[in-house]
Amino acid sequence: MSHRPKPTAIRRREGNPGKRAWNHAEPVPPDAMPRCPAHLAPAARAEWRRVARTLHDMGVLTVIDRAALAAYCQSYAKWVEAERKMKETPPLVKTPSGYVQQSPWISIANKQLELMGRYMTELGMTPAARSRVTADPRMEIPEIVFRTIYEEAPATARLRAFVDDIAARREPT
Repeated sequence: MSHRPKPTAIRRREGNPGKRAWNHAEPVPPDAMPRCPAHLAPAARAEWRRVARTLHDMGVLTVIDRAALAAYCQSYAKWVEAERKMKETPPLVKTPSGYVQQSPWISIANKQLELMGRYMTELGMTPAARSRVTADPRMEIPEIVFRTIYEEAPATARLRAFVDDIAARREPT
């Protein structure tokens, strides 16, 4: 199975050591904080309030990512409910036909944890996912200095002036 392609914005920040083709037409969503959807359960809304601002400040959450974060928050709310129900019920239950089986709340909790893990990876919410994503907006961009060399001077004089200027900039003050 192949790796997922890195978003162009991340590749621009990291550089392009593999010299792969860029997607110059990649859409750029507005950098605005998405609003919490009204249909979320109370526990999902609480999780939204807990993580949305941090994700936006990290530079990984924009308005286009609202549905992904909402899905994560709903999975979180269902997981919390399943965990609460597991504390109230025994781990094994007897079916009407007499068989003993695992509580359905265990399966629900496990499925929601699996879904949460997928969403957390997509949103950069785990340590491993953060190590693969460099979306910090505070990252410094190196300053590019342009030097104009005039045509009037002979080529060697221009080169000498350029080298002297570079050397002067590197000398400690």
